[in-house]
Amino acid sequence: MNRQEQVEYLIELLLQEMPGYRAQAARFGDGERRQLLRSLMNIREPRPLREDFLRVQDALLSAEREERGVVDAQTLPAIAADPRLALWQGDITTLRCGAIVNAANSALLGCFHPCHNCIDNVIHSAAGLQLRDECSRIMGKQGRPEPVGQAKLTAGYNLPCRYVLHTVGPLITEPLQPEDCEALARCYRACLERAEQAQIDSVAFCCISTGEFHFPYEKAAEIAVDAVRDSLNRTKSTIRVIFNVFQNRDYAAYRRLLGPDRPACQSDTGV
Repeated sequence: MNRQEQVEYLIELLLQEMPGYRAQAARFGDGERRQLLRSLMNIREPRPLREDFLRVQDALLSAEREERGVVDAQTLPAIAADPRLALWQGDITTLRCGAIVNAANSALLGCFHPCHNCIDNVIHSAAGLQLRDECSRIMGKQGRPEPVGQAKLTAGYNLPCRYVLHTVGPLITEPLQPEDCEALARCYRACLERAEQAQIDSVAFCCISTGEFHFPYEKAAEIAVDAVRDSLNRTKSTIRVIFNVFQNRDYAAYRRLLGPDRPACQSDTGV
């Protein structure tokens, strides 16, 4: 199959499962079919996945992954004052490392808003529907929403990383409180603890809670750096940590904390 045939094949299989969307799907033109596919994947409830769907989906996502380009975390320059740390600005779904961190919601099933630009949606969309399926099995066994400040580990599927660490950060709806700051610090500590248990050698953190959960980004960066350093020092861990940022404001905040003379890396796209 060529790329367009793959997209149409997957759309048809999803519409067979969700026939109520056929009329809406028909309104998507030729240049919008990939967007339609992502939308249908985003709204699909977890259920058993057909082998033919997975085969074609994985071929499509793998090809797209290679086209975006893969960045090897081992090649990122370390922070001079602490070689365990690195700062990188770019798309976290292109990073080859032990695990990337997903800022999840309490359902832990990914974002169901079609083509939403949150990190949860972006990671699930690049990984494939297997990620939602595994998260659903985890949550089914747990039997309750995921609490703030914990971490769950899944495979990375079509992402270049081996694993994904899912953590729920604090949602800020009122002025920031000390308990919010402690809850965010727990997210970083929990992810590193789970990575240590799984013998993962490198972890890339997104900016937890600073997007849809409205945690002030400068304070979040301060908490992230302090929590990671404290955790690594306390446990004597050799895990390499990459602070991954996407927005320029976050890049600037981490540079201030890590020092303007410290090596850092931006993606070629200059995001």
